[in-house]
Amino acid sequence: MSDLKRRRIPLHFKIIIGLILGVGWSYLSGHLGWKDFTLNWIAPFGEIFIRLLKLIAVPLVLFSIIQGISGLSDTKSLGRMGIKTLALYLVTTVGAVSLGLLLVNTLQPGQKISKELQTVNRLSYEIWANENGVKIKDHKDYLHNVEYASYVKEAQAKLSEEASDVSLSEKMKSAGSQKEKRPLEILVDMIPSNIFAAFTNTKMLQIIFFAILFGITLISLPREKVETVISFCSGASEVFIKMVDIIMRGAPFFVFALMAGKLTEMSNDNPERILNLLTAITSYMFAVIAGLSLMAFIIYPIAITRFVKKLNYRGFFKAMSPAQFLAFSSSSSAATLPVTMDCVNKNLGVKEEVSSFVLPIGATVNMDGTSLYQAVAVVFLAQLHGVDLTFAQQLTIVITATLASIGTAAVPSAGLIMLIIVLQSVGLNPAWIALIFPVDRILDMCRTVVNVTGDATVATIVAVSEKKIEYPPAEGSE
Repeated sequence: MSDLKRRRIPLHFKIIIGLILGVGWSYLSGHLGWKDFTLNWIAPFGEIFIRLLKLIAVPLVLFSIIQGISGLSDTKSLGRMGIKTLALYLVTTVGAVSLGLLLVNTLQPGQKISKELQTVNRLSYEIWANENGVKIKDHKDYLHNVEYASYVKEAQAKLSEEASDVSLSEKMKSAGSQKEKRPLEILVDMIPSNIFAAFTNTKMLQIIFFAILFGITLISLPREKVETVISFCSGASEVFIKMVDIIMRGAPFFVFALMAGKLTEMSNDNPERILNLLTAITSYMFAVIAGLSLMAFIIYPIAITRFVKKLNYRGFFKAMSPAQFLAFSSSSSAATLPVTMDCVNKNLGVKEEVSSFVLPIGATVNMDGTSLYQAVAVVFLAQLHGVDLTFAQQLTIVITATLASIGTAAVPSAGLIMLIIVLQSVGLNPAWIALIFPVDRILDMCRTVVNVTGDATVATIVAVSEKKIEYPPAEGSE
């Protein structure tokens, strides 16, 4: 029996196999005309998986935070942990944006187009800026230069085409509603007027606020009066953690279904389109993926292995791989949260009172991958249209992308909506996102991996500083 246990394939390898089989199936599906079968009979299992994880996420976060706080000796340690968590999240986000700007300014992916196309793009930008009263800060003037007069008609047609994009106008409306909020609206939004409505609408910040308030109130009362409540929350937390274990047993199949469904949908019954999507990773995509890879494979592992001396590079990825593969296939930090908590607790040995406090906050406000992507995307689009961004504008990108990442929902492609706000903050046409929309899904999968890995890194560093970690863990996940 012990030999059988040793030979058992680890979960993360099973998930990799499921992911690869899903890609292969989608390719075959296109060749053999199985699109309808895949979308009707396989893809729903991927949706079921995401729903199951989202079902668990809210009660798991609620009871885990309450249990974690109730295990603290006083509110001082909670406040200390909160300050460390938010400070580290802020540092990693600003670092990610800065890295993105460094890469995109060095590689200059937007310059790799013909002079004629860049001229048309530049003219369409100047026409848009004049129509919308936006000040052009690089002082170029193609519109009144006779050398470029022959391109004006084409530029106007391009601008009209951008304005008529229906899917884009919907995203512009979403971004508009975000931008119209008052400066302190995020603080107002954190306070639920009805906790049950917060549960129903998955308002994670409101749920976290309620859980923290409930937990603090709990430890401020005499222990004998609240012992039953603490025991209930502890028991409920254990139940939902066990539910994660049960669901994750089917993760390889669910991930297969998720990938097969998503890629088949993207290919639209044309297998060559999948290959085109993969081969069309231009210098823009390379810049984003290079930045995300630096974060995930160099910066985070170096940071975490410096704090946890016994943890090596390979050990870190072995511990986090189930969450990372799920993040890649689901593109949702919120859906991945239960698995991230499981990996950090069981594989990295972080005490539950830390992980249950730090990780839910991270899944809501810490979007390192998204903020890096926004920085690269904005400068790339500016380069593509011949716009030279000033230092002040690039500094604005750092500030806006950092704040936008806090407001980004932990769901697929939400970063694209927040990107509109970042573009508007530096006087660029938000309609330009249509140019990068076709490849956003691929990048979304990659940046979600970075978001999740960043959350785990911060949770581990906070745990080390609070002496709330035991690595290697007494009991592994397998």
